[in-house]
Amino acid sequence: MKTNIFVSALLCYVTIVSASQAEEIGSVDTEFKFLGPDHKIVVEAFDDPKIEGITCHLSRSKKGGLKGMVGLAEETSDASIACRQVGPIRIVGELKEGEKVFSESRSLIFKTLQVVRFFDKKRQTYIYLVYSDRVIEGSPQNAISTVPIQSWSSR
Repeated sequence: MKTNIFVSALLCYVTIVSASQAEEIGSVDTEFKFLGPDHKIVVEAFDDPKIEGITCHLSRSKKGGLKGMVGLAEETSDASIACRQVGPIRIVGELKEGEKVFSESRSLIFKTLQVVRFFDKKRQTYIYLVYSDRVIEGSPQNAISTVPIQSWSSR
């Protein structure tokens, strides 16, 4: 009984944390599932929490079916990212090299999709890297997007 309550609380927490960090823009179905939702690709947007003026769009797979419906499916490591300057750049916190700017659970407890930020000082460019990690064995699948810092006119 206590295990069921713990698992339910954990699923609610993962859902709340993921939903608060990214806004779903849209999705497309990739495979029909007779029971439960279809498999799909989801496109989400999130703003860099410490750099105003940068927004990232992330596409990722989302499993459906019964396991996907109840949050027990392990998602693939496939993801793509595109980040852009959408306004004047304003740093609102202390930046750390390789800092996590987005994270989302991809399985019940062992796998996480992460986006980290780097800064190329020589080229004045922010680099965003998306990848999946896992407690035992991670995935080499990854993608990057770069945002060169440019002046922003307020026309």
